[in-house]
Order: sequence, then structure tokens, then C-alpha cells
Amino acid sequence: MSYQDDIKALAQLREAQRGKWDNVNPEHAARMRAQNRFRTGLDIARYTARIMREDMAAYDADSSKYTQSLGCWHGFIGQQKLLSIKKHFGTTQRRYLYLSGWMVAALRSEFGPLPDQSMHEKTSVPSLIEELYTFLRQADAWELNHLFRDLEAAQKAGDKAKADELIAKIDAHETHIVPIIADIDAGFGNAEATYLLAKKMIEAGACCIQLENQVSDEKQCGHQDGKVTVPHEDFIAKINAVRYAFLELGVEEGVIVARTDSLGAGLTQKIAVTKEPGDLGDQYNSYLDGDEIASASDIDNGDVVIKQNGKLVKVKRLASGLYQFKPGTGEDRVVLDCITSLQNGADLLWIETEKPHVGQIKGMVDRIREVCPDAKLVYNNSPSFNWTLNFRQQVFDAWEAEGKDVSDYDRADLMNEKYDATPLAQLADEWTRNFQRDGSREAGIFHHLITLPTYHTAALSTDNLAKGYFGDEGMLAYVAGVQRKEIREGIATVKHQDMAGSNIGDDHKEFFHGDAALKAGGKDNTMNQFG
Repeated sequence: MSYQDDIKALAQLREAQRGKWDNVNPEHAARMRAQNRFRTGLDIARYTARIMREDMAAYDADSSKYTQSLGCWHGFIGQQKLLSIKKHFGTTQRRYLYLSGWMVAALRSEFGPLPDQSMHEKTSVPSLIEELYTFLRQADAWELNHLFRDLEAAQKAGDKAKADELIAKIDAHETHIVPIIADIDAGFGNAEATYLLAKKMIEAGACCIQLENQVSDEKQCGHQDGKVTVPHEDFIAKINAVRYAFLELGVEEGVIVARTDSLGAGLTQKIAVTKEPGDLGDQYNSYLDGDEIASASDIDNGDVVIKQNGKLVKVKRLASGLYQFKPGTGEDRVVLDCITSLQNGADLLWIETEKPHVGQIKGMVDRIREVCPDAKLVYNNSPSFNWTLNFRQQVFDAWEAEGKDVSDYDRADLMNEKYDATPLAQLADEWTRNFQRDGSREAGIFHHLITLPTYHTAALSTDNLAKGYFGDEGMLAYVAGVQRKEIREGIATVKHQDMAGSNIGDDHKEFFHGDAALKAGGKDNTMNQFG
């Protein structure tokens, strides 16, 4: 319904009250409705799920239409990200938010900073989803409030053309509400626990849940050692749990991202159940490391023996009780994981890799697509990678393979600043610049994200300010390094009272109190210094 249609409908509703609602201005009520488009988290989940499905179809038709996100650990950070995107690009299309379990653990747990090992409270994740959408809804209200104030001024000035232009902008307003890909880690327990947490996340607004195939009580960060995977049947049960949660809550288009850590995981907690040779359990067990035995006399107390490829094998079991996979099987296990997940209800894949290498990713995706032609990835452009060193070494290796002279470069020391202006470093930067485009075109990456960039940007910007403010620069460090840049670059937070809702509050006071309203935005408001 358009703004004008809503005014008419509310005017009719007021008239039906026979004078009791005469203090209610239909224009004000319509304005407040427009500034609060989404009533519940489920409204958001259904809306954003539809966006993701449309984006996935668009990518299938044209791989240049990939999507992107940055991980945000606070609602304000997410809000400012979307405001910046709209300011610089005019639209939020194909730009999402990412909610990182790593950042929840490190920044949002009531226990304080924690490692990424699923030790934070389950409620922290849905709480952050709700917080992010609260701030995004406030961004809608803030942006529309400025349009409504301009409309009011145009109407008072009798400028109908300007008023019509503003009404058209209001009706065409693009919301800041975008999809969130939300990390549920390994599901925080059994399948029932995963289902219960998924419901809370969806009710908070999540349309997309990322689930990994690590053991819940042994979960590690994807870029650390000691990762332990689960048999496929266990993981499928959790995929089912998340799908049931989506269906129960009426979010039929909800998206599940199945993440595999098998490339870097050398351990499993369980031997899979198998009923016949070649079934899924048997395929999982075929990767277990062990020694072939000839007779029962080769079995010691506590040994575990399985039938593997028609032979009896004593599997290698660690003191922890965990079982070891054969070295060099990671990529094969990744391919099996991904095919199995897609065949059992997952929509997108996440392959956790140890480096950003398009060729490596493409090699695995090509194998997956032999069975599942529409396989698509969500890929972690991880801050855990040393991107500079990785890409310089990739160029070095490519040049060496082509027979070029690389004697001027020390491959192990390519991070050194002395190489920054060299042709090798410049080409490496170009490869880095094109990584997203190349990965989406060649390796099936539908969504590129950086898991915890705003963790790093907050630390870096705070370090720069602290160095100057507490040093010789004093107040100039803030004025030149922050405020002057805010003013000149059009950053809305320079008027922090307005950004926090002061003008919206003033307008509401006028709606509620009329001429008796005591407003904050008068001539003595120092916010006026910023124009």
C-alpha cells in the first residue's frame, strides 16, 4: 500500500471511531507505519529468504551476480555497514550480513572473550540476530524520517512538485533489511538442541543458517588444528532439524548452508554405522586409518576392528578415544560430504580451506558438480589467511612453472616490504582484487564473506585514535582523524544525536503532545553546527 493510500485508510478508520480518535492524525500514523515495515522477526525471515532464493537463481543464470557480506558483531556495526552500502552504491542488492560464531564467542558472551569452541551461551546468537535487525529497522525509520521532514517542509512551502517527488521516494524506499547468514556452529548439542536453537534464530529473523559437520562438544575454529568430524548420518539429522524448524515457523524458503571441515580435520569421534558394502557409513569408514590384521591374535585389549574394503582392519585410535583418518584423504572426504549434504536437504555448501586458492576450490567444486550440477558455495574470505603472502606465493609458483626467472625473490620472505613495489607484488594484488570475480566464475562461489572484518577494523581504528589522542596530537587526533573525515565524507554519525533517533523522538513528541511538545532539536542543539 502506498503512503497516500495508507493515509486514506487510516482516515476512514479514524472516522469510524466517531470523534474518539480525533487527536490521531492519519498522516502521522501512516508515517509511523511506513517507518516500521517489519513487525516481527518471522516477517523478516520470510522476506529475506525470498531475496536469497531469487539471488541464487540469478547467480545460476549469471555467475557475475554473486553476493557478498561482512561479519558484524553489533547491531550498530551492521547498521552503519548497510547505510554505507546504500550511500556508495545506491542499493543493498546482493549485499548481506554475516553473523560469525567466532565473533559471538570473542565479543558477545557473558563469560567474556572465549575461543571459538561453542562455549558461549546459545542465546547469544539469536540475541545478536534480533539486535542487528533492530538497528536495521531503525536505519529505515531514520532515513524515512528525513524524507518525511522534507515532505512536510515542501507541503508547508506549497511546493507540490517537490512534495510529489518526495512521496514517490517514500513509496519506493529500499529497506536496509537484508539476509543474514547466521552461524549455528555444530548445532550446540544433539539434533533436538540444534532444532530448538534454529527456531530461536529464525524467530529473531534469520533466513539462512550455516551448520558445520564437526562434533558439537569438540568443535574448533575452522582455522585451528584438532577438528573432529561426525558421520554423515549425524550431520543429516541436524540438517533435518533445521529444515523442520524453518517449516514449523512457516519460512518455507529458508536456506541451509552445510559446512564441511573435512579438508583440515584428521579425526572422527565415531565409526559410522554401516549395513552393507558401499553404503554411506561404509564410505565414511573407508577413510579411517588402520592396519590390516590376519587373525584374532593381532588384536590387543581395547582395539577396534572393522571390515574395510573386504579386509579386517584395526583402526588407529588415539588416547582421547578419537579415530584417525588416512593422510591425504581430506579432499575426497570434502567431496563426499558436499554431495551427501546437497542430496539430503542442504541448499548451499561451505568448504573451509587452509588458503584462498581459486584452483583448489574449483577442483573440489568440479567434482561435486559431476553429481550435483547446481552446487554453489558460501566461501569464507578469512582474516586467518595471510592474503598478501598467499597471493605473492601463488604468483611466484605460477611464474616458476612458466619458466620465468624468480631468482630476485625469496618465496618464504615475500611478505617483506621490500617486495611491495615489484611486478610480482603488483600482480598478486591484482589477483587478490579479482579473487571474488574469479572464484564466482570458475569455482561456483555464490556468496563471498569475510567472517570477522569488523573485529579487526574496530581494533585498528581504536589503536590509531588512542595513539594520537593520548600522545602529542591530543584533541587533533579525534578532530582530524575522525570528525573532519565524517563531515567531509558524509558519514551520518557526525550527527550522533540524529543517528540515535533524536529527531524521530522529537517528531513523536509532536504527534503525541501537539503544540505542548518539548523538543530537543531547537536552535540551541549543538547538532546544528554540522548543517
